Amino acid sequence: MIKIYKYIYIRATGAGAIFSQPNHKELIDQYSKEGWRFVTVIPAAINGHGVIKEIDLVFEKEL
Repeated sequence: MIKIYKYIYIRATGAGAIFSQPNHKELIDQYSKEGWRFVTVIPAAINGHGVIKEIDLVFEKEL
């Protein structure tokens, strides 16, 4: 039997963002409670010094 999954991508603040606290832990907890499984993180915004400012958290849920 083939399993089919739905994926969502949630933008989160990276640890290198100025004047901002990383919020990835809260987002992972929140979406996990809603039945989503955390899959991976993708860098979404990087400054000129190579510091990750934003990340996309990838979650999946079986349909």
